[in-house]
Amino acid sequence: MDKKIIMWVVIGILFLVALYLVFQAGSGSTGKSISSSGKLDTTGWTENEIMNYEMHGTIPARVQESSSSSSSGSGMVGGC
Repeated sequence: MDKKIIMWVVIGILFLVALYLVFQAGSGSTGKSISSSGKLDTTGWTENEIMNYEMHGTIPARVQESSSSSSSGSGMVGGC
């Protein structure tokens, strides 16, 4: 009987931790802020460029040349 109680307590704790992490991840930022202004301006981008930025973090070369904040040269937001 003690093992069942301990098992349900552990399952309950894991459930609460998972719930906390889901709500914490949901309240975070969208990841599009790379400059001091807070948001990356995607006006004038094609749908393909926006998709590549959202999925892979790559910034189009024409935007990198005109932007002074992304001078890392890799074109990746996270560096991965």
